[in-house]
Amino acid sequence: MATVIRTRTPGCGCPLPLPCECSYPTLLRARARAAFNGEPLLHNGHVLTASSLLTAALGAVFWLLATAWYSPETVGRSYAALSAAALLSGIGQFNLGDVLMRFVPTAGRHTRRVLLRCYTVSTAASALAAVAFLLLVPVLAPGLDFLRDPAVAVAFVAASAGYTLFVLQDGALTGLRRPSWVLGENALFAVAKAVLLGLCAALALDSGILLAWSGALLVSLVVTNGYLFGRAVPAHVRADRDGAPPPRLVRYAAADYTGSLLRTAAYSLMPLLVLGRLGADQNAYFSLAWVIGYTCYLATLNMGSSLIVEAAHAPERLAEHGRRVLRHTGLLLAAGVLALVVAAPWILGAFGPDYAEHGTTLLRLLALSALPNLVVGIAVDACRARRAMGWVMGLQAALLAMVLALSLWLIPLLGITGVGVAWLVAETALALPLLLGIRRWLGPFPVKGE
Repeated sequence: MATVIRTRTPGCGCPLPLPCECSYPTLLRARARAAFNGEPLLHNGHVLTASSLLTAALGAVFWLLATAWYSPETVGRSYAALSAAALLSGIGQFNLGDVLMRFVPTAGRHTRRVLLRCYTVSTAASALAAVAFLLLVPVLAPGLDFLRDPAVAVAFVAASAGYTLFVLQDGALTGLRRPSWVLGENALFAVAKAVLLGLCAALALDSGILLAWSGALLVSLVVTNGYLFGRAVPAHVRADRDGAPPPRLVRYAAADYTGSLLRTAAYSLMPLLVLGRLGADQNAYFSLAWVIGYTCYLATLNMGSSLIVEAAHAPERLAEHGRRVLRHTGLLLAAGVLALVVAAPWILGAFGPDYAEHGTTLLRLLALSALPNLVVGIAVDACRARRAMGWVMGLQAALLAMVLALSLWLIPLLGITGVGVAWLVAETALALPLLLGIRRWLGPFPVKGE
């Protein structure tokens, strides 16, 4: 057989010695194909991120329709109510969605039992938390007194419990390496809530935003869980009949739950804080900027989820995978942040000139804060994979404390823009020392034992 000598393309910059196996552009194309088509770490992360971006885009359509059909006051109150439902859902979840993502890959024949137990506990807890909140609305959030109407109260409890199941099924599908279904069920939810919103607006229902959200959750849950328990779980059990139940699940879940509550509080308390300090109109301007700005956090969230799943399959590669996620996501995120910073006034202008006038600076600050959040988010997920739960709780407690303290100080001075400053400062203050000490949380130290 004749020997083929491969030579380096002049000026290609390939780091390999002569004779190189391929030109540098070819090497890049091969890596890109591996990322999107073959390697689960980046492929699944990309699909999850695409799911979140599609959901965000369709969610923007939902809020665009809401601002067209409802007053700013109604939009502001409704967004605060949905944020409260998300917070109560987070309380009742016990962070079992992330626990499922971490342990379902190795659960084998125990998968169905683990899922059903998590569903039962979390749904009941979220519903109870929502009922308790409704009883205390006059004390905790007087601006949400419309939730005490019987029909709206039922929808609110259903939204809190339904969103819990929604998050748990996402965790299960991610752990089963079925990210395409996460994409599909998020798209179904987004389309269903837009359709139901139109129906509620046509019927002139004041609480149509909340009712549409709750109804769309029900549609998504029925379809997705039919697939999850009918096909995905049986296929996973057939592939791994010797799987073991998750070890020390209660201890891990308790610590992870504490960290999750801190993170959820940091996100969900902001609309309630703005509503209480500045009123419903300003909260409407804040909410739209917040919804759009949060899309920049989604890449970190989803790539971190993929990192946790792959760490369950190959814990010895966690440091390698973590660094790869930081490099890869950092480049994509920087481009997205730049685009959002430039286009902020035009994006918000689609909702009306008042939204652009009041929310542009806030949106830009929130987009910029996503860059240091990449480091913070991947650090939390790497520590979660290693079961270094002290780090998980400590980082998220520090973020919550700084964001709340800075927001309370800056809102009277800067209005809703103060929240954006608070997030940028808090994320940066955490990211810088994490980068300097990266070997402590992503270095070549051994993964904790079971």
